[in-house]
Amino acid sequence: MPETDEFSFLPAQAAAAGVEVPRVERVGLTLPDGRTLSGLRWGEEPPRVTLLHGAGLNAHTWDTTLLHLGVPALAVDLAGHGDSSWRDDAAYVGRVLAPDVAAALEAWTDRPQVLVGHSLGGLTAAAVAASRPELVETVVIIDITPGIDPSGGPAQLRAFFAGPTDWASRDELVDKALAFGLGGARSAAERGVFLNTRVRPDGRVEWKHHFAHLAAAAAAAGADTSTPDAVRALLASTGWDDVTAVRAPILFVRADRGFVTAADADELVRQAADARVRVVPTAHNVQEEDPAGLAALLRETLTAV
Repeated sequence: MPETDEFSFLPAQAAAAGVEVPRVERVGLTLPDGRTLSGLRWGEEPPRVTLLHGAGLNAHTWDTTLLHLGVPALAVDLAGHGDSSWRDDAAYVGRVLAPDVAAALEAWTDRPQVLVGHSLGGLTAAAVAASRPELVETVVIIDITPGIDPSGGPAQLRAFFAGPTDWASRDELVDKALAFGLGGARSAAERGVFLNTRVRPDGRVEWKHHFAHLAAAAAAAGADTSTPDAVRALLASTGWDDVTAVRAPILFVRADRGFVTAADADELVRQAADARVRVVPTAHNVQEEDPAGLAALLRETLTAV
């Protein structure tokens, strides 16, 4: 894999989208407990949209969507992911992560946000909107509800993250991802691996996100990894209370090949005060499978507010 930095992939992505590369900068915030929260600020003006990624991902998962959207935005690395600090207690659940996001909104935005969350980020977005309604204009929740089956998700992805957590090179990890049927084309796998790993002082490459390390530790201890502990904890600690407490409008985006059933989506509409559903023809990671389509939905939402 060529030497590069986290923004080196943007020109090719922008060219494919037919747009210019906007200004993008990494921002950081020291939280009251000493942890660091990191994110990417897009554009010259204060953000109108803030985006929260899913478990095992990071702020760069939104890059192509934001190139298509073309509005000032903030993409946050949730605790335990990207360049944000890991939590010592491994408590990666919406209500625990919500205060970090609220701190980011207070520091990096100047108006209530269209708050977009995918998977774990969607549950976190609901918790933020429930606890700090003055910070949120509208909530967009992508392919997650508190009621989904925690055993969902492709088996090869669970096995992939339950394996080793460090490698001799990023190319070695790219080869493994492609062997597992993950990452699509090699160029896409290279980008995903680069943005989700770091090189340790000893020269070994490791995952940035804490979930892979937790899954690997569980596998080494002989624990059941068919549903990783982190996923079980995530769903066991997440009820409908946050969704029912949201008073902002909710757009629920359900991937028709994702983790959420039509019945799950119907239950969200029943539980939420003001929710509508859009079904999209993708798998779970909508922002990576159809970034242009998701950007169009977000543009509609921005126009509505």
